[in-house]
This record gives sequence, structure tokens and C-alpha cells, in this order.
Amino acid sequence: MALQKQHFPIYFFLLILSFGLQSCKKEQQSIQKKIDNSNYIKNITLAEKYINNQEFDSAFYYYNKIKSNSNPNKDQDKIIYCLLKLAYIQQVKGDYSSSESSATEAIQYFQKNTDSYYKVSIYNILGINYKNLYDYDNAIYYYNKALNLSEDEIQKIVLKNNIAVAYIDKHNYQHAINILLPLTLKKEVLNDEENYARVLDNLGLAYFKIGNPKSYSYLNQSLKIRTHIKDDFGITTSYHNLSEFYIKTNSNLSYKYAQLSYEKATKINSVDDRLKSLALLIENSIGNESKKFSLFHLKINDSINQVRQKAKNQFAKIKYDSKKEKEENLKLKTQKAENALQLEQQKNKNQFLYFTVVIIITLSIFILNFLVTKNKREKIKTSYNTEIRIAKKLHDELANDVYHTMAFAETQDLSTNENKEILLTNLDTIYSRTRNISKENSTIETGQHFISNLKEMISSFNNNTVNILIIGIDTINWTVLESNKKITVYRVLQELLVNMKKHSQSSLVVLTFKKNQKKLQIDYSDNGVGATFDEKKSRNGLQNVENRIQAIKGTTTFETTSDKGFKVNIIFPS
Repeated sequence: MALQKQHFPIYFFLLILSFGLQSCKKEQQSIQKKIDNSNYIKNITLAEKYINNQEFDSAFYYYNKIKSNSNPNKDQDKIIYCLLKLAYIQQVKGDYSSSESSATEAIQYFQKNTDSYYKVSIYNILGINYKNLYDYDNAIYYYNKALNLSEDEIQKIVLKNNIAVAYIDKHNYQHAINILLPLTLKKEVLNDEENYARVLDNLGLAYFKIGNPKSYSYLNQSLKIRTHIKDDFGITTSYHNLSEFYIKTNSNLSYKYAQLSYEKATKINSVDDRLKSLALLIENSIGNESKKFSLFHLKINDSINQVRQKAKNQFAKIKYDSKKEKEENLKLKTQKAENALQLEQQKNKNQFLYFTVVIIITLSIFILNFLVTKNKREKIKTSYNTEIRIAKKLHDELANDVYHTMAFAETQDLSTNENKEILLTNLDTIYSRTRNISKENSTIETGQHFISNLKEMISSFNNNTVNILIIGIDTINWTVLESNKKITVYRVLQELLVNMKKHSQSSLVVLTFKKNQKKLQIDYSDNGVGATFDEKKSRNGLQNVENRIQAIKGTTTFETTSDKGFKVNIIFPS
């Protein structure tokens, strides 16, 4: 019986509903876009103002706020820029691990069209963080990534200088010299006194580390340039490097430059440089003076650790508060948008409700009709297949036995005991076949006698030529298994054993039952002649096995080749 195609006015209602919803959605998006853009301008203005004034806590708050309110699918550049600033602030505050996390998060938002300036800056910040964390290999890796993307010549020079410094820290001084020496000849370096002094100072330090007498000339020339341009940060570094230069040859000069470095570092409030200078003063001092500098060093070191931990906690609190504020703002925005559209929605509310009810009722009728028809069709198909299978068995097995028995009775002398015995044996065989056909198609008991009936069915295939081993059947809790799954297990095993009896010529069959988490696994294997997969699939019995297991959302795996036996792996939810 064919299922007729049903036509309903569903699409008409859906179309009207879609237009109504789309109209409201566009109006809401327009209002939301204006609000978001206004908030972004306000927040970015404040963030830039605070970072320029070195009010890092406030700047961090507003950059984090912009990032939190940005759409990851549309505002990648905004998010990258904010993460770049957050990483910079965390780096300035000495929180290198958090700065690394922020910079690494920004990389996730990189696109093909992302501004190369952002990429270079992020990779450079990562390089600086790894250098400060003493991971020089990673520092060099990210400096090189930035260098490969850089399009500005001055930027490239700064990055090459950073790479050289990492090699110096790594004690690979000759490699650093090979990078720095060509930079001293570039016009872009010669025309930029600050960069030129930086390159000369690092080159002098590298030469000093390998014991080359050229080092003093470069260190001294760098100090002169930095003094001329009043680069206090650079002067601090020059004094520190000159103190190192004289530490073994002239302790008085080494002490003098360490003292000058400490004074400059104190003036510019560079805590790290103060600690480095104090370390040199401790090394060049003795007695009470050395003790005094050691106490200063401990005091400053403890203080800086407290300040950095405080900054780290403060940034973590800002992130937490920002997340909480975002959630609250989202609720407020939703409520505001709902209020703005409330009048319009009220007009359409009842109409939408009617449409929805009609659609639900229509779909329910359609689905119910479809399921009822499908169920009838499947029952008819099942009955038809059962009738065909019974008719085939009656024709192929029972009819032949009846015919031969009739022929025997007509042609043989039944008065003899031997012929009577043969006749009775043939009739008993016919009776057994009839009973088996009846059992194969009878209702299956799924209650407390299921397992005993299942064992009896399996054992009925045991004979003088075939031995069937059953493993693990009693370890399964059959009482919790649904009735339809018990019936499926019974019929599937019956199909497999009938197939074995007809085709496999096997002498041993092993049935293994396993409980694997929330699934039941049944493994069948025999030592029969086997066959190719296509040959096996072509047999109706095995096709029925696969169909039955699929019906209970299970899987069937056949493993078979000619002359190598036959295996089936069955898994389904228990």
C-alpha cells in the first residue's frame, strides 16, 4: 500500500511568521549597534588616556571591558588591539606569565587580513616575556616571527637588536656580534642616536664577554651618545655594563659605575636596574658596606615581589569584575531592547500565537499520520517476510521429507520391522522439523523464562558434528533489558545459527556475551568454510541480522573470508 503525499498550508504560515520576526530583529539590531558603537568610542578614549598617563590599573580596566564586550566573530581587530595593550601593561608591571597568556590569546584571533603591525607587536611582546622568564630559545623564536612579518626598517633593526640580546643572555656571544656588527653600518641606525647607542652598547657587552679589547670603545661611545641625548634609561644600562667591564681589572671604577647606575635607576624609578646595580655594589664592597647593600637588595626585592603580586591580583580582580559586569549589562541591554519593542510585539503576539498553534496541530497530525502509516507498512512487510520464510521452509525442507516418506511407504514392504523402523524415523524427522518451524515463528517469552528459552534454542543446534560453546551469558542482567531487544537477540542468534547449519560446515561455534559500560556486546565465531563479504551479505538471513540490530540502534560487523571461518561482532545499547 502506497503512502499518499499530504499537503498542508505550513509554508505559508512559516513565511509570514519569518517576516514578522525578521522585522523585529532588524529594528533591535539597529538599536543595539548604535549603543555598542557609542560605548566603544567612550571606552577606548578613556583607555588611551589612562595608558598615556601611565595609570595602568584604569587603562587595564577599560581595555579589558572593550575586549569583553566585543564580538569574537566580527571584532577580531578590536580584541587583538586590546589584548596587545593588556599584555603590554602586564609586562610593564612585571607579570610576565600573565602577559604571555594575553599575547597568546591574541594569536587565536589572527586572520589573513590582520594588520601586520598587530602581529609584529604581539610576537615582540612574547619574545620580551620569554627573555624575562629566561626562556631564551622561545624568545628568539618569537623575535624571528616578528622580524619575518615586519615591513618597517627601524622596526627590523630593533628586533634584530632584541635577538642579539637574547643570544648574549644565552652566552652565544659570537652569534650576537654577527647580528649587531652589520647594524652599526646601516644609515637608519646611524641617523637614530638612541638606536645607535643601544646597538653599540650591546656590541661592546658581547665583545667584553669574549675578552675582546674592542669592547671598551663601544661601551664608552654608547655612554657618550646617551649622555648627549639625555637618555636616562640608556645611561643606567651603560653604567651597569661599564661596572661589569672593570669588575676584575679595576674594582674602584667598577664600584663607581655601579654607584652611578644605582643613582640613575633610582631617579628613573627602574626597580630591576636598581637590583642589578646593588648586586654589583655588593660584589665590589666588603664588611659593613656589603651588608648594607645586601639588606637594600633584599628589601627592594621583597618590595617589588609584593608590588607585582598586588598588580597581578588587581588585574585578576578587574577581569573577574568585568565578567560579572558584562553579565549584568547583558541582562540590562536585553531588558532595554525588550521594552523598546514591547508595544510592537504586543500587537503581533496573539497573531504569532495563533500561527504557532495551527502549525503545531498541523505538524502533529502530519507526524501522527506518517507514524501510523509507517507502522502499518512495517507490520505488513514483516508479516509478508514471515510468510515467505515459512513457505520456503515448508517447501525446501518439510515437503521434500514428506514426499520421500510417502514414496518409501508406497514402494517398500512395511510389514518388516526394519522398514517400519525407517518409516517411524522419517516421520519423527518430519515431526521435529515441523516443531522447529513452529518454534522459530512463535511468540518469544521475554519474562523470567527468557534466558532458559534462549539457552534451549541455542542448544538445539548442538549435534554430533557441531559443538556450540556459550561464554558469559549468565553475567548479563537480562531482567533490565527491554523486551524488544530480548526478542532481537533471540531472533538474531537464531538467524546466525540457522545460517551456520545451512552453509558453514563448521564443527565449533563460540558465542560470547559481554557488558561494556552501557552497551551489550555479542561475538559470534565459527570455524566453517567462510565466504566473501558480498556472498554473506547476499543471504537473507544475514541481511535480517543487520536490519534487526540497526532497528535497536546497534552496529553489526562481519569478518569473513573463504576457508577462514566466519565472525560477527554485535554491539547495541543495553
